[in-house]
Amino acid sequence: MRADEIREMSLDDVAARIRELEEEQFRLNFRSATEPLEDPLRLRVIRRDIARLKTILREQQATRERVNHG
Repeated sequence: MRADEIREMSLDDVAARIRELEEEQFRLNFRSATEPLEDPLRLRVIRRDIARLKTILREQQATRERVNHG
């Protein structure tokens, strides 16, 4: 997921996507403990996407607070 795509999303959509990816990450981590994963690099991609989403979410929230508080 690219940063410009994330910036076009609403704050609620970004938060929902973070929850979805965290759930998928949990399931993959759980499965990796018992069996080899079909695509082990997916965990890395998910981790980086979550970090990117959280970073942009914080940026947008900070911008919103600055605008509201003058």
